[in-house]
Amino acid sequence: MREFYPFQQEVYTLSAQAEQLCKDAFARMDEIALYNEAKVLKAFADNGVSETHFAGTTGYGYDDRGRDVLDMVYAQAFGAEDALVRHNFVSGTHALATAIGGILRPGDTLLSISGSPYDTMEEVIGIRNGKTGNISNGSLVDFGVKYEQIDLLEDSTPDYAQIKEKAPHATVAYIQRSRGYSMRKSLTVETIGKMAKAAKEANPNIIVFVDNCYGEFVDFKEPTEVGADLMAGSLIKNPGGAIARTGGYIAGRKDLVELCAYRLTSVGLGKEIGCTLGQNEAMFMGLFFAPSVVVSAVKTSIFASALYSLMGYETSPHYSEPRSDIIMAISLGSEEKMCAFCQGIQKGAPVDSYVMPEPSEMAGYESKVIMAAGAFHNGSSIELSADGPIREPYAVWMQGGITYNTGKIGAMLAANELLKLQK
Repeated sequence: MREFYPFQQEVYTLSAQAEQLCKDAFARMDEIALYNEAKVLKAFADNGVSETHFAGTTGYGYDDRGRDVLDMVYAQAFGAEDALVRHNFVSGTHALATAIGGILRPGDTLLSISGSPYDTMEEVIGIRNGKTGNISNGSLVDFGVKYEQIDLLEDSTPDYAQIKEKAPHATVAYIQRSRGYSMRKSLTVETIGKMAKAAKEANPNIIVFVDNCYGEFVDFKEPTEVGADLMAGSLIKNPGGAIARTGGYIAGRKDLVELCAYRLTSVGLGKEIGCTLGQNEAMFMGLFFAPSVVVSAVKTSIFASALYSLMGYETSPHYSEPRSDIIMAISLGSEEKMCAFCQGIQKGAPVDSYVMPEPSEMAGYESKVIMAAGAFHNGSSIELSADGPIREPYAVWMQGGITYNTGKIGAMLAANELLKLQK
């Protein structure tokens, strides 16, 4: 790499040490990749995927076999009864909002049992007003849905006593798998299963819904295989495999997916309409590559955790800890270091590597945010990126890396920029 990137010698030395520390964690991720690749391959075979399913439709999209088979493949791969996979989900937040908007009714209670939701979901729910300050903005609260929250305990474990106490009065138990812009640990699939069990023991009719963003194919199972009734995510994160150009998915119980489809299109039409405009092939191919790409991203995260730990920074999760998503948080301690880190990550991007990230206002976020992202698909989180709000504890959240080697180079470039500040 010396021929292409002028790393300081200390970066080379620390990187070699970091890779040695990661060997056991890398081996485990290779096992997970093999299992999930086999699972996805079998789903393709069992549902008879053929070249004819890649053809696009226009207009209403009636009888789009590719669209319908893609739903079936996703459902099988995720251990769910049904799935709704569409290119016209504009983001993960859109998929999540469609899901909870589809299954909740006025007077129902949405109970978050994993603490505060991700920043962009606060306005969707109605627990934070938008920049206009308009209360009647179409949020769930605006439509008469009640919201309650159970915070995680100090060690990031669920408060099972509170779950059992509050679940009987709730309609939906909301679980956010990933950490969002917080320093809490991401929830493992095993833990999500225990949370779902606790909620259903207290209220057999409760619907357990999981925000699965950043978590797909990081473990052997998905939330819908351990008790979740419904989950949703983005195709420009894990399941799109860096190939899907846009989109999102909802998967789970068939009756609930139907309600979500009514919310996305129209009551009575649901999944029967929606042209695919030539997007099917990329969505099929993205899912096929996803388990391998996700493991490359996780390996990048593990390596970075080891590297920055050696540099004296607090990282979460630690490189030796089991993973439940592709994200790794680094506490840098100052805005200056956040900017240096993100500028280093940007230098390792294949697209827009010359751009200099700076903090700015962003729709849906309360604080200024700095983002490093040079991706083939705008906003793609499975491609190497890093971002964070400019506020305490001045941490950045790094994710992605569609190949391990390029992800490693990006992490090393960020380390190089941080070391420059110390000179």
